[in-house]
Amino acid sequence: MKILVTGASGFIGSFMVEEALRRGMDTWAGVRASSSRAYLRDSRIRFAELDLGRADVLEKQLLRQRDEAGPWDYVIHCAGATKCRRTEDFDRINYEGTCHLVRLLASTGMMPRQFIFISSLSVYGPVHEQDYAPISDHDTPRPDTAYGKSKLRAEQFLQASPADFPYVIFRPTGVYGPRERDYFLMAKSIDRHVDVAVGFRRQDLTFVFVKDLVQAVFRAIDRGVTRRAYFVSDGNVYASRTFSDYIQRELGRHAVAHLTLPLGLVRCVSAMAETVAGWAGRSSTLNRDKYNIMKQRNWRCDIRPLVDELGYQPEYDLERGMRESIAWYKKEGWL
Repeated sequence: MKILVTGASGFIGSFMVEEALRRGMDTWAGVRASSSRAYLRDSRIRFAELDLGRADVLEKQLLRQRDEAGPWDYVIHCAGATKCRRTEDFDRINYEGTCHLVRLLASTGMMPRQFIFISSLSVYGPVHEQDYAPISDHDTPRPDTAYGKSKLRAEQFLQASPADFPYVIFRPTGVYGPRERDYFLMAKSIDRHVDVAVGFRRQDLTFVFVKDLVQAVFRAIDRGVTRRAYFVSDGNVYASRTFSDYIQRELGRHAVAHLTLPLGLVRCVSAMAETVAGWAGRSSTLNRDKYNIMKQRNWRCDIRPLVDELGYQPEYDLERGMRESIAWYKKEGWL
């Protein structure tokens, strides 16, 4: 079985590649010419340079792949952007890039058995902010971030595709684990004895360890499901302080200043950081999108369809996942 993982050089994509190799699949890593291959050193990996932003170039690349090696049986589409210098770049990368790939897979005779799209819980935005009910398919998406809006447009494009296009959508909540860089910044701050929370009202958080997300995706492959969408978490709900407490314990930091900042202050700082980064021609980890994510109070989601239909059984709760993550950060010299 041949499988393509786009965004293979990234955090989630690199773990998808490792699982495909473990299963003995003929594994192709979809990368850009400039992509790092630090996590793609296994000699069994085959590489496919794909320019998702240019349909004319991508068409030639896919035709070459078809003629030289044939179509892939499975495509896991992880490529995307979570941070961009310009708001319109989210649509260009997350929406238009997905459209180019889907259309050209069909038109070049490269239609896979399954096209798995890694979306995000952010496509729903702030739902059930007062009653904290789990977000489900019955809710109406109303994303309030450029990232969430771009992922939602990509989902809607897939859902409107011809009935024979075999998509599966996964909407993970906060994905963490070894190699991840955003939550790592929180660990780095706690390592320096400072923990910062945002907002004074209750916040219910959910997470999924990267290996459990991988498990969910490959269960979909095993079951052969198509034209379905699933939320993914570890099935638990955490208070905002729990995450930092686990990090603090794994780091062995006894004296940590736990600060809670008002939303208004964080909003101003986020806007300023984004503006300054824009002047410097780069993206900022702290930005308006990130503020809206931090502001959201309810991140619960309904994973019962994933459990009932695919037999999903998360193996990592937050405590176990953070233990493995922090150990990796230490081993690699990040902490």
